[in-house]
Amino acid sequence: MRRPLGLGAIVLGVASAVAGGLVATTGALGDWPDVIGYPATLVVGRALLVVAVFGVLYGSYLLAVRLLMRSANKRRAYNTRNVLRLAFGFVGTVATLAVLTENWLGLLFSLGVIGFAITFALQQPLLSLIAWVYITVKQPYGVGDRVRIDDAKGDVIGVDFLVTTLWEIDGELVTTNQPSGRVVTVPNSVVLSSNVVNFGGGGSPYVWNEVAVQVAYETDLDFAREIMAEEASDLLGEEMAEGIAAYREALAETPVELEVHDGPTVNVKQGESWVELRVRYLTHPRRGQRVKNRLYERILARFNEHPDRVAFPVSRNR
Repeated sequence: MRRPLGLGAIVLGVASAVAGGLVATTGALGDWPDVIGYPATLVVGRALLVVAVFGVLYGSYLLAVRLLMRSANKRRAYNTRNVLRLAFGFVGTVATLAVLTENWLGLLFSLGVIGFAITFALQQPLLSLIAWVYITVKQPYGVGDRVRIDDAKGDVIGVDFLVTTLWEIDGELVTTNQPSGRVVTVPNSVVLSSNVVNFGGGGSPYVWNEVAVQVAYETDLDFAREIMAEEASDLLGEEMAEGIAAYREALAETPVELEVHDGPTVNVKQGESWVELRVRYLTHPRRGQRVKNRLYERILARFNEHPDRVAFPVSRNR
C-alpha cells in the first residue's frame, strides 16, 4: 500500500509544480479577482508549489520507509524511520516557508532568531529531543528491550522524538517481573539525568539469575548443592549453553575479564539459623520468573525425596 501511495504523492507533487510554474510564468489567472488582498496568480501559484513540496517529500518518505521495513533488523529500521521523519519534516518546513516568502536569507535569519527564543521557552522538550539523538546514536536501549529508566520498568514499545513508551513490568499492581498491562511514558530527557538499566543489553540477550533455598545446618551441603546444579542443568540444558556462548562473545568485546562457568553454580550464604543456597544460572530476562518458579519447584521436590540428607529450618525468623 505504501508504494502506490508514495508514487501517487510524488506524481501529484510533480504535477502541482508544473501547474504552479505555468500559473506564475504565463499569468493565466490575471483576470481573476484578488484573493485576501493578493493577486490570484500569486496565491494559486504558491499554493500549488506548496502542494508540490509536500507531495514530493511525503511520497519520497513513504517509499524510503517501505524499503526500510524490508530490513531484517527491525530496531535499526525503526530508528532510521524516526530520523527520516525528522529530516523530511525539517526540509518540508524550510522549503514551504521559502516558497511562501521567496527570501532564503531572511528565512534562515528568522529561523535562527526564533530558534534562540524557543531554546529558552521549551527547554525540556528540546532536552528530550537531544536525548532522543543520544538514544539513537549510542543506543543504550531500543524497541523490544526490557529496561529500567529511573523508577519505571518495562519493555520498550516506542522511542519517539520526545518520549519513550514502556509496557510496564512490576509497578504498583503486580510483582515478580510480570506485565501489569499499563503503558508508561517517560520523557527522553530522563535518560540524561538518571540511571538506565538494560536487561540483556550488553551485547548478549541473556542475564544471570538466582534461586535461593534455605536449609538447616544439619543438611548435607555438598549433596544439596549437587541437586540444585543438576536440576538447573536439566531444566535449562542447551538454552543455557547457547546463552553462555553469547555472553562470552559479548564479554570478549569489552576490557572486562570475568570467569564464566560452563554451567550453573551454587553459592552458600550463612544465615542466623539456616544456610542459604543460591543456584546461579543464565536465562533470558523475559523468561526469568517462569524459569525461577519451575526450578524452585523441582529443587524442592528433590529435597523432599531425601529428608534424611536435607533438612529445612524450623525457626520462624525466616
